[in-house]
Parts: sequence; C-alpha cells; structure tokens
Amino acid sequence: MHSDEHQEHAGSTGLTSPSAMTADPPKVNDYNSFAEAYTAENETNLVNAYYERPAMLALAGEVAGRRILDAGCGAGPLFAALRDRGAIVSGFDASAGMLELARRRLGDGADLRVVDLGGPLPYPDDTFDDVVASLVLHYLEDWGPALTELRRVLKPGGRLIASVDHPFAIITMHRQAGREAQYLDTTNWTEEWTLGGQTALMSIWHRPLHAMIEAFTGAGFRITVISEPDPDPAARELFPEAIAAQPRFLCFLFFVLQAD
Repeated sequence: MHSDEHQEHAGSTGLTSPSAMTADPPKVNDYNSFAEAYTAENETNLVNAYYERPAMLALAGEVAGRRILDAGCGAGPLFAALRDRGAIVSGFDASAGMLELARRRLGDGADLRVVDLGGPLPYPDDTFDDVVASLVLHYLEDWGPALTELRRVLKPGGRLIASVDHPFAIITMHRQAGREAQYLDTTNWTEEWTLGGQTALMSIWHRPLHAMIEAFTGAGFRITVISEPDPDPAARELFPEAIAAQPRFLCFLFFVLQAD
C-alpha cells in the first residue's frame, strides 16, 4: 500500500529485526477476518484500483491465449481483468475467505485453490506462460522457497510480474513517523489495519532493493523491467485533490522477470 494509506490504516506500527521476532506471535495477516471490507476498499481506491492494477496489466501487455497463474489472487480483481483480456487464468490464495469472494466474482468454474505461497504449489512443472504476484511477496520473510516454486511452474522463458511495497517509500514512512528504520536492513514491521470497523494485525517484511534482486536472480530469474509508474490517467478526475497534491509518488515497485 501507498505510505499515506498505511498511515490511514495503522493504529500502531513497529519495526523489528528478524532476531527479535517472538516465538509465538499473535495471529497476523488474517484476511479472513476482514475479507469483505478489504475487497470493497481495494475495488475503488487510488493505490490499488488506479495505480497498482493498471501498472500490472500494462506490464503484462497482450495476454490473449496465455496461461497465467495469479499468486495471492485475493478476491480476484486482477484475475478477472486478465481473463477479460483473453488469458487462461488460475489463482491461489492462503485466505479461504478471500477466495470465496473471488468465486462470487469469477464463477464456480474458475480454477481457484487455497494454497500458501512459500509452500509446494499444486501445479506441474512448466505449466504457465506468466505468473503475476500482486503485493504478496512482502508478506514473506524468506522469498527463496516461493520464488523457486514460481520458477518451477513457469515455462522456460516465462515471466514473473511482481509488485511489492517500495522499500524507499516504506523507510520514508517510518522516518517521517519518528521511528528508527535502516534501509539496508531486512526488517519486519507490523501495523493495525482498521477496515469496516474490523481491526487486523498485519506483518510485512521490508527488504532493500539489492536483497530483492539477489532473491530473484538466485531463483533463476533475469530482471527485464523495474518500474516506478505514474498513476492511471483516470485518477486525475477521480481523486483530484490527492493527485493535485502529489501527481507522482513512490508507492509500489514493479518487476518483470524472465525464467531463463
């Protein structure tokens, strides 16, 4: 999420190093608990609907006839947009509640599965032309197992198109709030999101750009695009005050990676 939106959702926020993580932390990232409220906001807000999804679709380009895996598909807005453009899409998410909303959107025939990113994926080798991973990798402490599995299910020459929290934007957000934050450290941070009157504890991992690149290349990917896009042009009419105040902003970081 854009740093301003993080601040809107956050009741409290804290940064910790990996060694400071507790053995039995409270339940975090429980999208089941606020699936409908999150989905309603995600459908129309600036940073998801008029920044992140348009950027992902632009990077995907012409997808008609391509087999695409939506990793961490949530309620399915990106899945639906890719399918509308002619792609053959499968999706998975760790949240059964989010997938129930995806089924309402996509129909019972959609290939949707409850799967944790980072564990084994229920797809054969060399199945997909593309994988899209929209704002999901930054929930993982270790990207290695997830990227290895995504590389396995991609055909040779296939693409992983990924968006993550922009590391510089996150560090700037913490520093503006008076918290100590070191860009070069890989750190965990938590915050409370309140949506639709429900509060959930979210745990997110910050990692610097060089650590992202090392993870991608270590899993057998070649980076072809790193993007810091502008908002969709429609945002100027729909969010005139926000865009007037900040016509360009750091929010998410986008990658196109090729499976060599």
